[in-house]
Amino acid sequence: MDENAKKKGLRMIPYGLQVLGARHGDKQTVATINWTTQASFAPPLVVVGIKTDSTAHELVKQSKKFTLSMLGAGQKDLALAFFKHVEPKDGKFGNHAFTSGKNGCAIITDAPAAVECDVVHFYENGDHSVVVGVVTEAYLTKETDPLTLKECGFNYGG
Repeated sequence: MDENAKKKGLRMIPYGLQVLGARHGDKQTVATINWTTQASFAPPLVVVGIKTDSTAHELVKQSKKFTLSMLGAGQKDLALAFFKHVEPKDGKFGNHAFTSGKNGCAIITDAPAAVECDVVHFYENGDHSVVVGVVTEAYLTKETDPLTLKECGFNYGG
């Protein structure tokens, strides 16, 4: 395989950025992710790729639930805040407030939209697991364009 062609071709897939919230028991985390897509209208399904060596991976695997806080255009700093694990303290992850969804997972307060999901499939194969979730709740506080890797000047893929 031509590695350069693979890398450049796969990087042509457009990606938005979201913050995944995960909780199991009294342990919780948030993580910026970008391998996300909707896969079905009825039922409403989303698919996410979660890095296998992350705290979020273990919590989603154990609890079978997660949230996605959708980031909007101009929220690059919010995305950067959760590239690494941050412990929650006083209703915030770092400098960013959150609330808990009905499923107990964090929703970033400044996110323009969010969904809560129950895991229906968890596929472990590779350095990211593929997780399919059914949307059980949705929130919208502001209509905006999504924050994208292109806007941020990032590459993650290939």
